[in-house]
Amino acid sequence: MPEHIVTTRLQLTGLCFLLQILTIILFAVFVRYSPESSAGLCSQQPNCSWRHQDWGFQHPRFRDVHLQALLGFGLLVAFLSRYGPGSVATSILVAAFAIQWAVLIQGFLYFFPNGKIYVGAQSMVSADFCTAAVLISTGAVLGRVNPVQMLLLTLLGVTLFTLNEYILLSLMGVSDSGGSLTVHTFGAYFGLMVSRILHQSHLEKRREQQDTGQQPDVFAVVGTIYLWIFWPGFTSATTAHNNAEPWAVLNTYFSLAASTLATFVFSPLLCEESTPRVVQIQDATLAGVAVMGMAGEMLVTPFGALIAGFLAGLIPLLGFRFLTPVLSSRLKIQDTCGVHNIHGLPGVLGALLGTLLTALATADAYGGRLELVFPLVAQGSRTTIDQMVCQLFALPVTLLLATLGGTLTG
Repeated sequence: MPEHIVTTRLQLTGLCFLLQILTIILFAVFVRYSPESSAGLCSQQPNCSWRHQDWGFQHPRFRDVHLQALLGFGLLVAFLSRYGPGSVATSILVAAFAIQWAVLIQGFLYFFPNGKIYVGAQSMVSADFCTAAVLISTGAVLGRVNPVQMLLLTLLGVTLFTLNEYILLSLMGVSDSGGSLTVHTFGAYFGLMVSRILHQSHLEKRREQQDTGQQPDVFAVVGTIYLWIFWPGFTSATTAHNNAEPWAVLNTYFSLAASTLATFVFSPLLCEESTPRVVQIQDATLAGVAVMGMAGEMLVTPFGALIAGFLAGLIPLLGFRFLTPVLSSRLKIQDTCGVHNIHGLPGVLGALLGTLLTALATADAYGGRLELVFPLVAQGSRTTIDQMVCQLFALPVTLLLATLGGTLTG
């Protein structure tokens, strides 16, 4: 066996052992089960609408978010035949560590009364959101880093994600319940900057990497089905129900439908195949949910969700055809899974849509929901224009932290 392979295996063994022992010690010192009365701690959580909900209702939400983060993303990276099985294993490795590390890092910021971190379904949902962002980042460097490097990327990615989330949701009071900025945009551009630093001129093109047989398409089918079933629950996991209509769920479903239809409209025109491949439908589905991350719980209206989903569904097709070659040849960014087209640009579009809808938020339109979506506006401590400015400035803040953090990590 080549010496470098043996060395990498030993490094992986040592790093996994070290990180697990470290997290066990930190859990022993700081982490405790959350008592039922700790629902009041949600006032320190970035999504303040948590405190309006019944604590016991979080468990099915945690199930949906966890299944989506683990199974959805794990299967979505399997479409590359050269890296498929190994990519799924690496995704599970990343998720296993990211969940533990996110509980600690987010706990120190949000769940740290009396010097202890109190964990429950709420903190696990937050950890899964963080894990999803890191898994998005790994898609940009898939096949070019080993598991040891993936763990280091996860270590820094979780920390920087939590910092970005804390700045946006707690300090700036931004509404981004489904993660257009915190999950999709940050995850994509963080991974892209890592990819830029790790540029390898001899690497084969993405088209050659994903040239596959039948098995990866089967993975893509299952992954896409998981997206359709569980992502509306993912988008609405941190929104308030409280006997209100689940706008985030409805808007996400409408966006999913329209983005999928966009694939069938443009794929025959832009691609050689007469019928879209499952991977293309998968890409459009991801773009459709990314665009609803911020706007999902707002008054986007059903027809507005259809329009946004249709526009988002066009981005992957046009991006892979015209933008990805430019990124690769001129900017030297090798985006293995196309996270820029699937998560990055749709996330930015979702942030801009959410900013526009914020300017239209009024008590007459939202009623009692205004306090749940924009609590500072409902309390009178911030005007609608002030909230819109904060939503708008959240985009460059996220891009700045993602690019700087990705450069450091790379």
